[in-house]
Amino acid sequence: MPTQLTYVMEFVSDMDQTVRFYRDVLGLVLKFQSPDWSEFVTGSTSFALHPASENNPPGKIELGFGVPDLQAFYTEMVGKGFQFTQPPKMEAGTLLAVFSGPNGMEYTVSQIG
Repeated sequence: MPTQLTYVMEFVSDMDQTVRFYRDVLGLVLKFQSPDWSEFVTGSTSFALHPASENNPPGKIELGFGVPDLQAFYTEMVGKGFQFTQPPKMEAGTLLAVFSGPNGMEYTVSQIG
């Protein structure tokens, strides 16, 4: 089953400072900026910034993947022994799930297409 990287999100302590770093220092094109979510033009994979929190400290990275059939992906991954902290469910109009990888990092996967 083809899996696609759909987004990379960094949790940040200072949105304005971090936007300036990626825009002015690294030269990424800013798609839009808000206090709760900022995003850059990076091709087919979104790169976004989100405010840090107690559960998501500054510098933490979240990766999001997309698959054409989330239920089939879920069944396959459970069969391979992966643990889901959130089974497939609708959130904000998108079917998504969250699972833990081999190093303890959580990954979000959504249905695309």
